[in-house]
Amino acid sequence: MTSSPIAVRVARPEDAAELLSIYSWYVENTTVTFEYDVPTVSEFEGRIRRTLRRYPYLVAERDGEILGYAYAGPFRERVAYAWCCEASVYVRRDLHRLGIGRMLYQELERYLRLQNAASVDACISHPNKESIKFHSSLDFERVARFSKCAFKMGRWVDVVWMQKILQESDAAPAPFRPFPEICPEAEITDRA
Repeated sequence: MTSSPIAVRVARPEDAAELLSIYSWYVENTTVTFEYDVPTVSEFEGRIRRTLRRYPYLVAERDGEILGYAYAGPFRERVAYAWCCEASVYVRRDLHRLGIGRMLYQELERYLRLQNAASVDACISHPNKESIKFHSSLDFERVARFSKCAFKMGRWVDVVWMQKILQESDAAPAPFRPFPEICPEAEITDRA
């Protein structure tokens, strides 16, 4: 018997517990995220809602089971940065190297282009050869490395920033479009 294909859809606040079950392992066991404490389900629901007001938040699932998720957010808060986004992806730790992260990022980038984003950045703890190799395979380029940016798990951690240009034009960009404008199903964040 073969399993169903993997589908990517917009996250919903009610996905929070399942997403948190993926994320909590990274918080407790790695320097992939710099959080020390696992957020509550309620906090995670709030993060999903806040993100979807402006940016994509996506999940990969098969047969109703969430396998991973990815989302974008602001690179920085100032208005002039509106066209530059930061992206994150988390895949269930037992499902790495199956193309799930790639599927999520490809869909995330599709939405970001529709939103008129000019670039997408990824902040990666260093050393993390797997993540750097993964982002390189998606045409991200390493643009910076900062030393001793975080202290977690008893050691200092550097970060590498990688970037992918989504719009090559040097002309003034079209206005950045909030995610619900291009994906009406994201408006679920306003119903709660």
